[in-house]
Amino acid sequence: MIISRTPLRMSFSGGGSDIPDYYRHRQGAVVSTAIDKYIYITVNQKFDDLIRVSYSKTEMVKSIEELEHNIIREALKLVGITKGIEIVYMGDIPLGSAGIGLGSSSSLAVGVLNALYAYQGRHVSADRLAREACEIELNILKNPIGKQDQYIAAYGGLQHIQFNADESVFVDPVIFPSKTKKDLNKKLLLFYTGTTRISSSILKEQGQNTPKNMGYLDEMVDLSRQLLKKLQADDLHGFGETLHQGWGLKKKLASGITSVEIDGYYEKALKAGAVGGKLLGAGGGGFLLFYCEEEKQNSVRKALADLKETPFSFEPQGSKIIYVSDCDSRC
Repeated sequence: MIISRTPLRMSFSGGGSDIPDYYRHRQGAVVSTAIDKYIYITVNQKFDDLIRVSYSKTEMVKSIEELEHNIIREALKLVGITKGIEIVYMGDIPLGSAGIGLGSSSSLAVGVLNALYAYQGRHVSADRLAREACEIELNILKNPIGKQDQYIAAYGGLQHIQFNADESVFVDPVIFPSKTKKDLNKKLLLFYTGTTRISSSILKEQGQNTPKNMGYLDEMVDLSRQLLKKLQADDLHGFGETLHQGWGLKKKLASGITSVEIDGYYEKALKAGAVGGKLLGAGGGGFLLFYCEEEKQNSVRKALADLKETPFSFEPQGSKIIYVSDCDSRC
């Protein structure tokens, strides 16, 4: 038996520049972090030749092609496993919470690849896990998404990630004092709106709008570099202001990114003392992130009492194997 653990993520700035329609023309860049909310994948040898996959439903099939779960189906194909396997996955965020903005589908892709390779007795690099997860999601399944989620899930940490026209990706850790990182974590508040959305429809429109949105995206990439400098200079208040600027630009990329309800929550938080924030992920629902000085956080919590606060910490590690059993089917 093998168990992998893969973190979810939050993106601070530059989202949208990791989409091919942008980075094939200009270098994309994001600042993103893994967080201590995870997806767990368990892989075990089955006593017969069937394939069993269990998530919010259970599938029992004779061949890979019969699997409805597209990411797991394509991961099995990619690593070359065709029969006699059981895969179970679960997460700290409920499996039914699709479209929450924490990169769960890409964490699943990275995590299942990691577990399947370990099942074969193979160790692969974070770069390979990210590249192959992108291959599955972007090229095989044709999902209208970007590349940042796969890389932050594979590498972990707080990273500055650059996306290049030749499809290469540069992943560089953000170097700044540990005290600054701890202070930043304390000043970030995360709230679940209770609303989910189908991110593919928003991202599809965003992709179609990219040619006319290049100016906005250029500004967002520039903001990601500014945000990096704010962290390195220990300017956390400036970090919060940059989040606010980025959210203003992000809302212009496609309809459905925000709503009257989301805008209402955002304004309540600002009036209560938050410096800035953003809706995580493609938009339309999921989690709201705010930067707020600690003395004003209770006021923000009171203003957003209808929402569920979700405490979190930064996660320094990416996808990893946390359990290996040497026992095989003969045990």
